[in-house]
Amino acid sequence: MDNLTKKYYKISEVAELLSIPASTLRFWESKFTVIKPFRNNHGTRFYTPSDIDKIAQIHYLVKERGLKLEAAQEQLKINPKGIDQRIQTINRLKEMRAKAQEMLDALHSLR
Repeated sequence: MDNLTKKYYKISEVAELLSIPASTLRFWESKFTVIKPFRNNHGTRFYTPSDIDKIAQIHYLVKERGLKLEAAQEQLKINPKGIDQRIQTINRLKEMRAKAQEMLDALHSLR
């Protein structure tokens, strides 16, 4: 994710950024060793932008591609850079589609 400007994010912020429940984040943390948020003395989780990128990869594999957790773990081990590139490409295509739709809407409003 390119728009991350802070050093640490709370679980509620990460959940909102990725549109997934905080409970899912906690569950994935227990299943995927690549997610290691920093915890303060009160147990509050703080995620780095790197953690959020890894969670976005997991979200892509599990929610969008439909992989089971074990298969997603294997993919993260085998090809993490490839997964990240796919996510970036998909995001760019979504942005391009939104821009094209804006242009079409503008053209239709001129009629």
